[in-house]
Amino acid sequence: QDKTSSAPAYGGQASPGTAQTLPAPQQAPAPAVTAAPPTPQTPYTAMPAYAPAETPEKPGRTRSDPLGSAYIPVDSWVYPAMMRLYSMGYLDTMFLSVRPYTRRSALHILQQSEDAILTGDEQQAQDILAELLNELSDEGISSKAPRGMVYGLQSVYTRVQGIEGPILQDSFHLGQTFFNDYGRPHQTGFNNITGFSTLEERGPFSLYVRGEYQHAPGGPGYSQALSAQLSTIDQIVPFAPPNDPQATIPMGPIAAQNPFRLVEATLSYHILGHEISGGKSDAWLGPAMGGGMAWSNNAENIYSFRINRIEPLHIRWLSKVVGPVRYDFFYGSLKGHTYPNDDYTHSEIVSFQPTRDFQFSLQRTIIFGGEGHEPVTLHTFLKGFFDTNDTNPGVKFSRDDPGARFSDFSFSYRLPWVRNYLTLYLDSETHDDLFPISAPRRAAYRPGIYLSRFPGAPKLDLRVEGVSTDCSTLACQNGNMDYIETIQKQGYTNKGYILGDWIGREAKGGQAWLTYHLSGNEWVQVEFLHKQTPGDFIPGGTTQNQFLVDVVKRLRPDVELHAWFQHERWVAPIYMAGPQSNNAFTVQLTFFPKLSTTAP
Repeated sequence: QDKTSSAPAYGGQASPGTAQTLPAPQQAPAPAVTAAPPTPQTPYTAMPAYAPAETPEKPGRTRSDPLGSAYIPVDSWVYPAMMRLYSMGYLDTMFLSVRPYTRRSALHILQQSEDAILTGDEQQAQDILAELLNELSDEGISSKAPRGMVYGLQSVYTRVQGIEGPILQDSFHLGQTFFNDYGRPHQTGFNNITGFSTLEERGPFSLYVRGEYQHAPGGPGYSQALSAQLSTIDQIVPFAPPNDPQATIPMGPIAAQNPFRLVEATLSYHILGHEISGGKSDAWLGPAMGGGMAWSNNAENIYSFRINRIEPLHIRWLSKVVGPVRYDFFYGSLKGHTYPNDDYTHSEIVSFQPTRDFQFSLQRTIIFGGEGHEPVTLHTFLKGFFDTNDTNPGVKFSRDDPGARFSDFSFSYRLPWVRNYLTLYLDSETHDDLFPISAPRRAAYRPGIYLSRFPGAPKLDLRVEGVSTDCSTLACQNGNMDYIETIQKQGYTNKGYILGDWIGREAKGGQAWLTYHLSGNEWVQVEFLHKQTPGDFIPGGTTQNQFLVDVVKRLRPDVELHAWFQHERWVAPIYMAGPQSNNAFTVQLTFFPKLSTTAP
């Protein structure tokens, strides 16, 4: 009878005719997130894929994550990093048009694709994933282990900016030299912002506060004659109190600015996959990087009440056709208006994902009420919320006025055969039509395409976006279509800045970014921008061209250096004769302290 023996361990020897005893199996160590990028000596270990917890009282049924978490600001490096992973063929549960994400919802999106990224051969994707998971590691790595309380100072930052030459700061008329910057003040000379953010999360509750000191020197501003001319273009006459001054017209002289401002301040409660919150919070509704037609961070955030479905929702029967669903609703007041004053707005967006590569969203913003117009009541709110009919002049000036209605349609599509490289997307908006697809000639558009890496140059990516609010019908002439309305003449603004796309009213242009990624959260980027406004809106028209070089580098894992140089040439004969130019050099240092947690 033949004798058998155990196979030797790898690299070992077995004695002939003797059986070997296998070592007792040992429990693997718990997954961990390293504090630094992975190396051969300190490899990155995976986190478990996110899955809802099973309810013990009803086996087979699941419950959603019961823990709340704070929103990630839309100017965080997290979003371009996640969008790059999406365009590389990962993060199938990411909804591009509904931002911001909470920290835990972002973590869940990453965990869904973690295995595919770590078992693949994409070094760039693995580097990005490691940095993102390290950023969110305090949220906990397992649904079986309690997260505990997360709290502490999340960031401290200071930005110094020197500007040489005249700038534009009028998104409602001539244009903006600096945009998507929370409506911060800028002027020629020395500018500074110094701020902090703090975060507290416990159970379903979360609190996020971000405040900063903002300094900008005084400036000349517009003349009285130019201000009156622009007010007449907006059909706000006479240009006299209370319509003088107007936040949408930077009439001079402009005094030096030194406010302390809350950029974000949100208290949230998490329930059944929703964050219910109140306060100041970001919103970026649209798939593009350069601007959001419906909502962006171009203006200062408004105070609002918000209900946000932060996790994908599967609706029986319906999701078999349109896939998982996300939605976001908020209601708040606008400031800086004089015609009428203290009006209100609400926004709702519903986003669908029929396939893993295609998603689309329907959004609507309504601005209504205000001093001097019909009072805000439940009737006026519901009228705007449900009404889909055109508004005649008789209704417009009555209590049945549904308000200024702006509708948005957007989509993104990872293209067939190149889904791991190329993403096509579109953001579009129209005024007083059901949706842009029902009135394409009256709509505004921001199409874009994103190449997440070049063949043979995996660290390089390219994004190109065009944008136009200059539609092809007579309705768009004289700046009368987008971001303005018969009653709400300063409607789509907050404290003078457009809430949506920086391109503004009746204009066209585009942006392009070429980025070389040094690591998962470091890069060197070159950007070019062009904008043009026709003469039927602004006499003589306006033209802007910008060239920008942007560098983000981590001096230490918890210290980020962000520096950029911008050169701009612009022409606006209604304001200054001949071509003008300016240069701006900016350096921002951000310290990210380690958050504290009571988790074991």
